[in-house]
Amino acid sequence: MVDQLTRAAGVRRRCLAVAALTLLTTAAALPAPSTAEPAPRWTGTWETAPSGTAKVPSDATIRNVVHLSVGGRAVRVRVSNRLGADPLRLDTVTVALRRSGVRPGAAAAPGSLRTVTFGGATSVTVPAGEDRVGDAVELAVPADADLLVSVHTPRDAGRATYHRDAFRTSYLAEHGNRAADVDAAAYTATVSHWYYVTGVDVLRPGGAGSVVAFGDSLTDGTGSTPDTDHRWPDLLSARLRGLPPQRRPGVLNAGISGNRLLREGAGPSALTRFDADATLRDGVRTVIVLEGVNDLKGKPPETDAGAFARGYRRLVARAHTLGIRVIGATLTPFAGYRDWTPAREDLRQEINGFIRNGPFDAVADFDAVVRDPAHPDRILPAYDPGDHLHFDDAGAKALADSIDLTDLLR
Repeated sequence: MVDQLTRAAGVRRRCLAVAALTLLTTAAALPAPSTAEPAPRWTGTWETAPSGTAKVPSDATIRNVVHLSVGGRAVRVRVSNRLGADPLRLDTVTVALRRSGVRPGAAAAPGSLRTVTFGGATSVTVPAGEDRVGDAVELAVPADADLLVSVHTPRDAGRATYHRDAFRTSYLAEHGNRAADVDAAAYTATVSHWYYVTGVDVLRPGGAGSVVAFGDSLTDGTGSTPDTDHRWPDLLSARLRGLPPQRRPGVLNAGISGNRLLREGAGPSALTRFDADATLRDGVRTVIVLEGVNDLKGKPPETDAGAFARGYRRLVARAHTLGIRVIGATLTPFAGYRDWTPAREDLRQEINGFIRNGPFDAVADFDAVVRDPAHPDRILPAYDPGDHLHFDDAGAKALADSIDLTDLLR
Protein backbone atom coordinates (compact mmCIF):
# COMPACT_ATOMS: atom_id res chain seq x y z
CA MET A 1 0.00 0.00 0.00
CA VAL A 2 2.87 2.39 0.81
CA ASP A 3 4.31 1.89 -2.69
CA GLN A 4 0.87 2.44 -4.23
CA LEU A 5 0.28 5.61 -2.25
CA THR A 6 3.74 6.89 -3.19
CA ARG A 7 3.01 6.20 -6.83
CA ALA A 8 -0.38 7.91 -6.54
CA ALA A 9 1.29 10.94 -4.99
CA GLY A 10 3.67 11.12 -7.94
CA VAL A 11 0.72 11.00 -10.34
CA ARG A 12 -0.93 13.84 -8.39
CA ARG A 13 2.14 16.05 -8.62
CA ARG A 14 2.53 15.43 -12.35
CA CYS A 15 -1.18 16.03 -13.00
CA LEU A 16 -1.00 19.35 -11.16
CA ALA A 17 2.08 20.42 -13.11
CA VAL A 18 0.51 19.54 -16.47
CA ALA A 19 -2.75 21.30 -15.53
CA ALA A 20 -0.85 24.43 -14.52
CA LEU A 21 1.12 24.49 -17.79
CA THR A 22 -2.05 24.00 -19.83
CA LEU A 23 -3.82 26.83 -18.05
CA LEU A 24 -0.91 29.15 -18.79
CA THR A 25 -0.96 28.33 -22.50
CA THR A 26 -4.75 28.46 -22.90
CA ALA A 27 -5.01 32.27 -22.75
CA ALA A 28 -2.61 32.61 -25.67
CA ALA A 29 -4.27 29.85 -27.67
CA LEU A 30 -7.87 31.04 -27.41
CA PRO A 31 -9.66 34.34 -28.06
CA ALA A 32 -10.20 36.49 -24.99
CA PRO A 33 -13.70 36.16 -23.49
CA SER A 34 -16.18 39.00 -23.52
CA THR A 35 -15.93 41.30 -20.53
CA ALA A 36 -19.67 40.79 -20.08
CA GLU A 37 -19.29 37.15 -19.02
CA PRO A 38 -17.42 35.54 -16.12
CA ALA A 39 -13.89 34.38 -16.80
CA PRO A 40 -13.78 30.94 -18.45
CA ARG A 41 -12.61 27.99 -16.42
CA TRP A 42 -11.78 24.41 -17.20
CA THR A 43 -14.46 22.04 -15.99
CA GLY A 44 -14.64 18.28 -16.25
CA THR A 45 -17.51 17.22 -18.51
CA TRP A 46 -16.79 13.48 -18.80
CA GLU A 47 -14.61 10.97 -17.00
CA THR A 48 -13.90 7.30 -16.70
CA ALA A 49 -11.56 5.71 -14.17
CA PRO A 50 -8.80 3.31 -15.29
CA SER A 51 -9.76 -0.17 -14.11
CA GLY A 52 -7.06 -2.40 -15.59
CA THR A 53 -5.11 -3.20 -18.73
CA ALA A 54 -5.94 -5.09 -21.90
CA LYS A 55 -4.21 -6.12 -25.12
CA VAL A 56 -5.18 -4.14 -28.22
CA PRO A 57 -4.26 -4.94 -31.85
CA SER A 58 -1.00 -3.44 -33.06
CA ASP A 59 -1.31 -0.49 -35.47
CA ALA A 60 -5.03 -0.10 -34.76
CA THR A 61 -7.10 3.02 -34.19
CA ILE A 62 -9.67 3.13 -31.41
CA ARG A 63 -12.55 5.58 -31.70
CA ASN A 64 -13.91 6.04 -28.19
CA VAL A 65 -17.46 7.39 -27.93
CA VAL A 66 -18.01 9.47 -24.79
CA HIS A 67 -21.09 11.42 -23.69
CA LEU A 68 -20.47 14.94 -22.39
CA SER A 69 -22.47 16.41 -19.53
CA VAL A 70 -21.85 20.14 -20.05
CA GLY A 71 -20.64 22.13 -23.04
CA GLY A 72 -17.99 24.75 -23.66
CA ARG A 73 -16.06 26.72 -26.27
CA ALA A 74 -12.95 24.53 -26.16
CA VAL A 75 -12.06 21.01 -25.08
CA ARG A 76 -9.03 19.13 -23.88
CA VAL A 77 -8.56 15.41 -23.28
CA ARG A 78 -6.71 13.32 -20.74
CA VAL A 79 -4.95 10.14 -21.87
CA SER A 80 -3.61 7.59 -19.44
CA ASN A 81 -0.88 5.02 -19.10
CA ARG A 82 -1.44 4.90 -15.36
CA LEU A 83 -1.72 1.11 -15.15
CA GLY A 84 0.69 0.29 -17.98
CA ALA A 85 4.12 -1.27 -17.49
CA ASP A 86 5.89 0.33 -20.48
CA PRO A 87 5.99 3.80 -22.08
CA LEU A 88 2.98 4.46 -24.28
CA ARG A 89 3.46 6.20 -27.63
CA LEU A 90 0.43 7.82 -29.22
CA ASP A 91 1.20 9.24 -32.63
CA THR A 92 -2.26 10.70 -33.28
CA VAL A 93 -5.16 11.73 -31.07
CA THR A 94 -8.22 13.48 -32.53
CA VAL A 95 -11.54 14.75 -31.22
CA ALA A 96 -14.78 15.33 -33.11
CA LEU A 97 -18.44 15.70 -32.44
CA ARG A 98 -20.32 12.58 -33.39
CA ARG A 99 -22.55 12.81 -36.43
CA SER A 100 -26.20 13.28 -35.50
CA GLY A 101 -29.08 11.20 -36.79
CA VAL A 102 -30.16 7.59 -36.64
CA ARG A 103 -27.32 5.12 -36.02
CA PRO A 104 -24.46 7.61 -36.18
CA GLY A 105 -21.88 4.93 -35.43
CA ALA A 106 -18.27 6.10 -35.72
CA ALA A 107 -18.88 8.97 -38.18
CA ALA A 108 -17.78 12.49 -37.21
CA ALA A 109 -19.92 15.57 -37.72
CA PRO A 110 -18.59 17.41 -40.80
CA GLY A 111 -16.17 20.20 -39.95
CA SER A 112 -15.73 19.18 -36.31
CA LEU A 113 -12.66 16.92 -36.38
CA ARG A 114 -9.56 18.36 -34.69
CA THR A 115 -6.09 17.03 -33.93
CA VAL A 116 -5.07 17.08 -30.27
CA THR A 117 -1.57 18.31 -29.49
CA PHE A 118 0.54 17.85 -26.38
CA GLY A 119 2.85 20.76 -25.73
CA GLY A 120 2.39 21.69 -29.39
CA ALA A 121 3.37 18.23 -30.71
CA THR A 122 0.94 15.92 -32.47
CA SER A 123 2.41 12.85 -30.79
CA VAL A 124 3.09 12.07 -27.15
CA THR A 125 4.90 9.44 -25.12
CA VAL A 126 3.27 8.75 -21.76
CA PRO A 127 5.54 7.09 -19.18
CA ALA A 128 4.24 4.07 -17.29
CA GLY A 129 2.16 5.13 -14.31
CA GLU A 130 1.32 8.59 -15.65
CA ASP A 131 -1.36 10.63 -17.42
CA ARG A 132 -1.06 13.43 -19.94
CA VAL A 133 -3.49 16.27 -20.60
CA GLY A 134 -3.66 17.62 -24.16
CA ASP A 135 -3.53 21.25 -25.19
CA ALA A 136 -6.71 23.29 -25.56
CA VAL A 137 -8.61 22.45 -28.77
CA GLU A 138 -10.82 25.18 -30.24
CA LEU A 139 -14.04 23.25 -30.72
CA ALA A 140 -17.39 24.44 -29.42
CA VAL A 141 -19.27 21.50 -27.96
CA PRO A 142 -22.87 21.55 -26.70
CA ALA A 143 -24.06 19.97 -23.47
CA ASP A 144 -25.22 16.36 -23.71
CA ALA A 145 -23.28 15.74 -26.93
CA ASP A 146 -21.38 12.62 -27.99
CA LEU A 147 -17.68 13.21 -28.58
CA LEU A 148 -15.39 10.91 -30.56
CA VAL A 149 -11.88 10.59 -29.16
CA SER A 150 -9.73 8.60 -31.59
CA VAL A 151 -6.32 7.24 -30.64
CA HIS A 152 -3.69 5.51 -32.78
CA THR A 153 -0.58 3.74 -31.52
CA PRO A 154 2.08 3.22 -34.23
CA ARG A 155 3.30 -0.13 -32.95
CA ASP A 156 2.69 -2.75 -30.30
CA ALA A 157 2.32 -0.58 -27.20
CA GLY A 158 1.89 -3.45 -24.78
CA ARG A 159 -1.15 -3.64 -22.58
CA ALA A 160 -3.41 -0.60 -22.75
CA THR A 161 -4.81 1.20 -19.71
CA TYR A 162 -8.55 0.91 -20.15
CA HIS A 163 -11.95 1.05 -18.51
CA ARG A 164 -13.51 -2.38 -18.80
CA ASP A 165 -17.26 -1.80 -18.48
CA ALA A 166 -18.19 1.16 -20.65
CA PHE A 167 -21.82 0.17 -21.35
CA ARG A 168 -21.23 2.19 -24.50
CA THR A 169 -20.25 0.96 -27.98
CA SER A 170 -16.98 2.32 -29.34
CA TYR A 171 -15.23 1.45 -32.60
CA LEU A 172 -12.02 -0.10 -33.89
CA ALA A 173 -10.21 0.35 -37.19
CA GLU A 174 -7.97 -2.69 -37.13
CA HIS A 175 -5.31 -1.55 -39.60
CA GLY A 176 -3.53 1.79 -39.84
CA ASN A 177 -3.92 5.32 -38.60
CA ARG A 178 -7.54 6.30 -39.21
CA ALA A 179 -7.82 8.84 -36.41
CA ALA A 180 -8.38 11.69 -38.90
CA ASP A 181 -11.13 9.88 -40.83
CA VAL A 182 -14.43 11.73 -40.83
CA ASP A 183 -16.41 8.80 -42.19
CA ALA A 184 -16.82 5.46 -40.46
CA ALA A 185 -15.81 3.13 -43.29
CA ALA A 186 -12.58 1.92 -41.67
CA TYR A 187 -14.21 1.29 -38.28
CA THR A 188 -15.46 -2.21 -38.97
CA ALA A 189 -15.26 -3.63 -35.43
CA THR A 190 -16.85 -2.60 -32.16
CA VAL A 191 -15.55 -2.65 -28.58
CA SER A 192 -17.32 -2.29 -25.23
CA HIS A 193 -14.43 -0.66 -23.36
CA TRP A 194 -12.79 2.77 -23.30
CA TYR A 195 -9.07 2.69 -24.14
CA TYR A 196 -6.45 5.28 -23.12
CA VAL A 197 -8.82 8.26 -22.79
CA THR A 198 -9.93 8.93 -19.20
CA GLY A 199 -11.25 12.48 -19.21
CA VAL A 200 -12.60 15.42 -21.20
CA ASP A 201 -12.64 19.02 -19.93
CA VAL A 202 -14.43 22.02 -21.42
CA LEU A 203 -13.66 25.72 -21.15
CA ARG A 204 -16.79 27.50 -20.02
CA PRO A 205 -17.81 30.63 -18.12
CA GLY A 206 -18.96 30.64 -14.54
CA GLY A 207 -18.01 28.72 -11.43
CA ALA A 208 -20.47 25.82 -11.42
CA GLY A 209 -17.60 23.35 -11.50
CA SER A 210 -18.25 19.63 -11.51
CA VAL A 211 -19.53 16.75 -9.39
CA VAL A 212 -17.76 13.39 -9.21
CA ALA A 213 -19.74 10.20 -8.65
CA PHE A 214 -17.12 7.96 -7.05
CA GLY A 215 -17.89 4.30 -6.58
CA ASP A 216 -18.11 0.74 -7.84
CA SER A 217 -20.36 -1.12 -10.31
CA LEU A 218 -23.49 0.54 -8.90
CA THR A 219 -22.05 3.84 -10.18
CA ASP A 220 -20.30 2.34 -13.22
CA GLY A 221 -23.67 1.27 -14.57
CA THR A 222 -24.00 -2.50 -14.26
CA GLY A 223 -27.68 -3.36 -14.75
CA SER A 224 -28.45 -0.28 -16.87
CA THR A 225 -29.29 -0.48 -20.57
CA PRO A 226 -26.14 -0.14 -22.72
CA ASP A 227 -25.86 2.81 -25.13
CA THR A 228 -28.62 4.78 -23.38
CA ASP A 229 -26.60 6.68 -20.73
CA HIS A 230 -28.88 5.47 -17.97
CA ARG A 231 -26.30 5.09 -15.23
CA TRP A 232 -27.39 7.06 -12.17
CA PRO A 233 -24.72 9.80 -12.69
CA ASP A 234 -26.02 10.28 -16.26
CA LEU A 235 -29.56 10.62 -14.96
CA LEU A 236 -28.37 13.06 -12.30
CA SER A 237 -26.85 15.13 -15.11
CA ALA A 238 -30.20 14.99 -16.92
CA ARG A 239 -31.90 16.39 -13.80
CA LEU A 240 -29.56 19.37 -13.94
CA ARG A 241 -30.47 20.33 -17.53
CA GLY A 242 -33.08 22.77 -16.30
CA LEU A 243 -30.46 24.94 -14.61
CA PRO A 244 -28.99 27.97 -16.41
CA PRO A 245 -25.81 26.87 -18.20
CA GLN A 246 -23.57 28.91 -15.91
CA ARG A 247 -25.04 27.11 -12.87
CA ARG A 248 -25.11 23.58 -14.25
CA PRO A 249 -22.15 21.51 -13.03
CA GLY A 250 -20.45 18.84 -15.03
CA VAL A 251 -21.07 15.29 -13.81
CA LEU A 252 -18.15 12.85 -13.86
CA ASN A 253 -18.44 9.09 -13.41
CA ALA A 254 -15.52 7.57 -11.49
CA GLY A 255 -17.16 4.20 -10.91
CA ILE A 256 -15.25 0.95 -11.40
CA SER A 257 -17.07 -2.39 -11.40
CA GLY A 258 -15.73 -4.55 -8.57
CA ASN A 259 -13.91 -1.67 -6.89
CA ARG A 260 -13.30 -1.76 -3.15
CA LEU A 261 -12.88 0.94 -0.55
CA LEU A 262 -10.03 -0.63 1.39
CA ARG A 263 -8.27 -3.20 -0.80
CA GLU A 264 -6.77 -3.33 -4.26
CA GLY A 265 -8.68 -5.52 -6.72
CA ALA A 266 -10.76 -4.38 -9.67
CA GLY A 267 -8.75 -1.24 -10.21
CA PRO A 268 -6.84 0.51 -7.44
CA SER A 269 -8.71 0.79 -4.15
CA ALA A 270 -10.77 3.89 -3.44
CA LEU A 271 -8.13 5.05 -0.96
CA THR A 272 -5.39 4.73 -3.58
CA ARG A 273 -7.20 6.34 -6.53
CA PHE A 274 -9.24 9.06 -4.81
CA ASP A 275 -7.02 11.97 -5.82
CA ALA A 276 -6.35 10.87 -9.41
CA ASP A 277 -10.00 10.03 -10.11
CA ALA A 278 -11.78 12.62 -7.98
CA THR A 279 -10.14 15.51 -6.18
CA LEU A 280 -7.65 16.49 -8.89
CA ARG A 281 -10.13 16.48 -11.77
CA ASP A 282 -10.78 19.96 -13.10
CA GLY A 283 -13.33 22.14 -11.33
CA VAL A 284 -14.48 19.54 -8.81
CA ARG A 285 -16.63 21.03 -6.06
CA THR A 286 -18.45 17.95 -4.71
CA VAL A 287 -17.77 14.20 -4.59
CA ILE A 288 -20.50 11.62 -3.97
CA VAL A 289 -18.93 8.48 -2.45
CA LEU A 290 -20.73 5.13 -2.86
CA GLU A 291 -18.12 2.53 -1.93
CA GLY A 292 -18.09 -0.48 0.35
CA VAL A 293 -20.42 -3.24 -0.89
CA ASN A 294 -17.55 -5.10 -2.55
CA ASP A 295 -15.59 -4.94 0.69
CA LEU A 296 -18.54 -6.55 2.46
CA LYS A 297 -18.88 -9.40 -0.02
CA GLY A 298 -15.29 -9.63 -1.25
CA LYS A 299 -12.74 -12.38 -0.94
CA PRO A 300 -11.65 -11.93 1.75
CA PRO A 301 -14.51 -9.85 3.12
CA GLU A 302 -13.93 -6.94 5.46
CA THR A 303 -15.51 -7.60 8.85
CA ASP A 304 -14.36 -4.58 10.87
CA ALA A 305 -16.75 -1.63 10.82
CA GLY A 306 -13.96 0.52 12.23
CA ALA A 307 -11.87 -0.06 9.09
CA PHE A 308 -14.71 1.33 6.96
CA ALA A 309 -15.03 4.34 9.25
CA ARG A 310 -11.32 5.07 9.07
CA GLY A 311 -11.39 4.73 5.27
CA TYR A 312 -14.29 7.15 4.87
CA ARG A 313 -12.65 9.64 7.22
CA ARG A 314 -9.47 9.56 5.13
CA LEU A 315 -11.40 10.35 1.95
CA VAL A 316 -13.30 13.19 3.56
CA ALA A 317 -10.20 14.69 5.17
CA ARG A 318 -8.33 14.62 1.85
CA ALA A 319 -11.19 16.32 0.01
CA HIS A 320 -11.59 18.95 2.70
CA THR A 321 -7.93 19.95 2.43
CA LEU A 322 -8.73 20.95 -1.17
CA GLY A 323 -12.00 22.69 -0.34
CA ILE A 324 -14.16 19.92 -1.82
CA ARG A 325 -17.40 18.79 -0.21
CA VAL A 326 -18.18 15.08 0.18
CA ILE A 327 -21.63 13.49 0.15
CA GLY A 328 -21.72 10.00 1.65
CA ALA A 329 -24.11 7.51 0.06
CA THR A 330 -25.43 4.69 2.21
CA LEU A 331 -24.73 1.11 1.11
CA THR A 332 -27.68 -0.48 -0.67
CA PRO A 333 -29.23 -3.89 0.14
CA PHE A 334 -28.10 -7.09 -1.54
CA ALA A 335 -29.94 -9.99 0.10
CA GLY A 336 -30.55 -12.67 -2.50
CA TYR A 337 -27.14 -12.11 -4.07
CA ARG A 338 -24.89 -15.16 -3.84
CA ASP A 339 -22.44 -13.59 -1.36
CA TRP A 340 -25.03 -12.19 1.06
CA THR A 341 -25.08 -13.46 4.64
CA PRO A 342 -26.95 -12.27 7.74
CA ALA A 343 -23.62 -11.23 9.30
CA ARG A 344 -22.81 -9.06 6.28
CA GLU A 345 -26.26 -7.50 6.50
CA ASP A 346 -25.63 -6.61 10.15
CA LEU A 347 -22.32 -5.02 9.18
CA ARG A 348 -23.97 -3.07 6.34
CA GLN A 349 -26.45 -1.63 8.81
CA GLU A 350 -23.63 -0.66 11.17
CA ILE A 351 -21.70 1.02 8.36
CA ASN A 352 -24.79 2.89 7.21
CA GLY A 353 -25.29 4.17 10.73
CA PHE A 354 -21.79 5.62 10.58
CA ILE A 355 -22.40 7.18 7.13
CA ARG A 356 -25.62 8.82 8.29
CA ASN A 357 -23.93 10.28 11.37
CA GLY A 358 -20.29 10.48 10.29
CA PRO A 359 -17.89 13.00 8.80
CA PHE A 360 -19.67 13.69 5.51
CA ASP A 361 -20.94 17.14 4.56
CA ALA A 362 -24.28 15.61 3.54
CA VAL A 363 -25.82 12.17 3.08
CA ALA A 364 -27.54 10.56 0.09
CA ASP A 365 -29.57 7.78 1.72
CA PHE A 366 -29.62 5.39 -1.23
CA ASP A 367 -30.47 2.49 1.10
CA ALA A 368 -33.75 4.14 2.10
CA VAL A 369 -34.58 4.88 -1.55
CA VAL A 370 -34.20 1.39 -3.03
CA ARG A 371 -34.94 -1.07 -0.21
CA ASP A 372 -38.11 -3.12 -0.17
CA PRO A 373 -40.17 -1.97 2.84
CA ALA A 374 -41.41 -5.54 3.32
CA HIS A 375 -37.87 -6.93 3.15
CA PRO A 376 -35.43 -4.11 3.94
CA ASP A 377 -32.41 -6.31 3.33
CA ARG A 378 -33.50 -6.57 -0.32
CA ILE A 379 -33.83 -4.22 -3.30
CA LEU A 380 -37.33 -3.36 -4.44
CA PRO A 381 -38.25 -5.81 -7.24
CA ALA A 382 -39.09 -2.86 -9.51
CA TYR A 383 -35.44 -1.75 -9.37
CA ASP A 384 -33.77 -5.19 -9.51
CA PRO A 385 -32.39 -6.38 -12.88
CA GLY A 386 -32.38 -9.91 -11.47
CA ASP A 387 -29.10 -10.28 -9.60
CA HIS A 388 -30.36 -8.64 -6.37
CA LEU A 389 -27.32 -6.35 -6.23
CA HIS A 390 -27.36 -3.86 -9.10
CA PHE A 391 -30.04 -1.51 -10.44
CA ASP A 392 -31.97 -1.37 -13.67
CA ASP A 393 -32.78 1.94 -15.36
CA ALA A 394 -35.69 2.61 -13.00
CA GLY A 395 -33.49 1.97 -9.97
CA ALA A 396 -30.77 4.21 -11.33
CA LYS A 397 -33.32 6.98 -11.85
CA ALA A 398 -34.56 6.57 -8.28
CA LEU A 399 -31.02 7.07 -7.00
CA ALA A 400 -30.46 10.13 -9.18
CA ASP A 401 -33.82 11.65 -8.26
CA SER A 402 -33.16 11.24 -4.54
CA ILE A 403 -30.09 13.48 -4.41
CA ASP A 404 -30.79 16.82 -2.78
CA LEU A 405 -29.67 19.44 -5.29
CA THR A 406 -29.24 21.95 -2.49
CA ASP A 407 -26.53 19.72 -1.03
CA LEU A 408 -25.06 19.16 -4.47
CA LEU A 409 -24.82 22.78 -5.57
CA ARG A 410 -23.89 24.43 -2.29
